[in-house]
Amino acid sequence: MFSQFALHERLLKAVAELNFVEPTPVQVAAIPAALQGHDLRVTAQTGSGKTAAFVLPMLNRLMGDPKPRLSIRAVILLPTRELAQQTLKEVERFSQFTFIKSGLITGGEDFKVQAAMLRRVDILIGTPGRLIEHANAGNLLLDEVEVLVLDEADRMLDMGFAEDVQRLAEACSGPHQTLLFSATSGGSGLREMVNKVLKEPVHLQLNSVSDLNEGTRQQIITADHNYHKERLVEWLLANETYQKAIIFTNTRVQADRLYGKLVAKDVKAFVLHGEKDQKDRKLAIDRLRQGAVKVLVATDVAARGLDVDGLDLVINFDMPRSGDEYVHRIGRTGRAGGEGLAISLICHNDWNLMSSIERYLKQRFERRNIKDVKGIYQGPKNLKASGKAAGTKKKKIDPKTGKKVAKKAAAKTPVKAKRNTINKPKSDGPQLVSQDGLAPLKRRTPAAD
Repeated sequence: MFSQFALHERLLKAVAELNFVEPTPVQVAAIPAALQGHDLRVTAQTGSGKTAAFVLPMLNRLMGDPKPRLSIRAVILLPTRELAQQTLKEVERFSQFTFIKSGLITGGEDFKVQAAMLRRVDILIGTPGRLIEHANAGNLLLDEVEVLVLDEADRMLDMGFAEDVQRLAEACSGPHQTLLFSATSGGSGLREMVNKVLKEPVHLQLNSVSDLNEGTRQQIITADHNYHKERLVEWLLANETYQKAIIFTNTRVQADRLYGKLVAKDVKAFVLHGEKDQKDRKLAIDRLRQGAVKVLVATDVAARGLDVDGLDLVINFDMPRSGDEYVHRIGRTGRAGGEGLAISLICHNDWNLMSSIERYLKQRFERRNIKDVKGIYQGPKNLKASGKAAGTKKKKIDPKTGKKVAKKAAAKTPVKAKRNTINKPKSDGPQLVSQDGLAPLKRRTPAAD
């Protein structure tokens, strides 16, 4: 029960109003430590309830020490507009019985309107790039920030926001608490950020990558080429049982092409990527959440952090470029203990990447064939069903030494130049040869002239 936490009664009232009953493991681990004022470094899978794990302690701190609002008191940094909008809604739901005001700063909105809003909020939620623009314009003052939250920190680094995040963290110059959340352990870049922005943090490892999305089946289907992948997508959408689906591509061009193919087949779909303006992106997400469309075709940047009820099918049209990115993609389904299905379409140039992701996750994806749309490519020829090398010829054994004998390379027989042998004239007299050296020219005779 949430009543076990030392939260303000107005926050507990909001929790009860929202029908939150049992806290998730990440909430049980993170909320008490955050309420004690510790900096936190939390690794928890997508869909585990980590938003409430930092929003509730943050709101509790702002309520417990009421001050006249003179400046921004808390900042939440996120990698994408969609995730920022989603987080704003969560903050507003949990703070509905308080006087705490929150605001959103992302790209695609009027800059002057945002600048005016900065003077009227307690909690600022935004993306690093846009916040840096306001900082450069002198609109953003963070010296009185009491709580700084870095959500999806690993993804912010992947998107190239490391310097922006570091600069914003340094701008929070007063005493403050920092809460850093990520779905993966990240690499050296994330460790460097942890060392720079956190002070004596409590590390909470709620999962390892091999434990992620236990309720999600992970499959691969081999394909011959992109056209074959498109046919597979059409078959899956027509034959799989699902409420809502998202199809990931690595490029905007492929997303638009696939979207056009699906619409031509009368599939109710929307496309979402970085070139779409803010209104179109919001419309796509709203339509999916409302059930007006069942399928969303998206790139990683646009689809990051989407939380849609009933999203139980993820298709990787293109294999993601890293294990962490794969974790975030399949994290769109199987959320909050639900079940989901993640299918990756694998061409010959995807196999090595897929295998490296299997090793990273310490898992083996289920192999699947669709007879109706079966292709020729079934994986590398030198792999058995067990995954071990096969198809190689047995090496000969020397009966005297018992050692394997390396196969000797066959001696190459020199090939004579064709021009010296073809159309060799019978006459022993001098010959005239054409410029290409392939046929003799007839001698000109006085009679021929």
